[in-house]
Amino acid sequence: MKIGLVLRLLACAALLLHLLRPEWFEGFYGLFADPQQPAIYNRGDLLDIAATHLSIVAAAMAASTILGVGLGILVTRPFGVEFLPFSRAIANIGQTFPPVAVLALALPALGFGTAPTLIALFLYGLLPIFENTLAGLSNLPPAVTEAARGMGMTGWQRLTQVELPLALPVILSGIRLSTVIALATATIGSTVGARTLGEIIIAGLLSDNTAYLLQGGIIVGTLAVLIHDGFSAIERRLMQRTGRARRAG
Repeated sequence: MKIGLVLRLLACAALLLHLLRPEWFEGFYGLFADPQQPAIYNRGDLLDIAATHLSIVAAAMAASTILGVGLGILVTRPFGVEFLPFSRAIANIGQTFPPVAVLALALPALGFGTAPTLIALFLYGLLPIFENTLAGLSNLPPAVTEAARGMGMTGWQRLTQVELPLALPVILSGIRLSTVIALATATIGSTVGARTLGEIIIAGLLSDNTAYLLQGGIIVGTLAVLIHDGFSAIERRLMQRTGRARRAG
């Protein structure tokens, strides 16, 4: 456990230094750049680019979560069961078309910038969140839900006080998966003018600068690992709590 904590702290420190003091790594990245090429990306503030990248991912995942969880709740209610095929079709839209295709389709209507990237990430993140919400709410212990009904709880009370808290670890697992995928996928948004960490990678491709490619990849990869680890820690804590609640029920 202590080793894991130390590794997390080291990863956080390395990420912050990459964003705040990238010049400190010039010697390392210089090994991968030609003598006439810059070793460190110098066409924008890395902290600002990373913050914009994360804000795009956060906005898209918030929208995916609202719709995905909402549809999952709807189809697990008696009055919404018949909407399951339709809801699943909506959630599958993002997985039917690759993000690049969604960007291409959205570009004529929305133009260059952040909007096409938001649409692509939103659609791509729907399915894992919807399916995990459906699984979490459909596999609750019958004894717990019957006990809540026997206590006279209304449908809304059962949903908010019993069902969602018990299903939350499974729902968070879907959000974690969508977020990590979106974090990496957002890099292609730079091809349509969105300000993401992908601009470092694209600059490396255009100038044949391996140092840029490595720098962008390390920053995105470290962010993905840390976010995945953070979600996993929250899920484990919730699993412990819901485990006690299930036994109590």
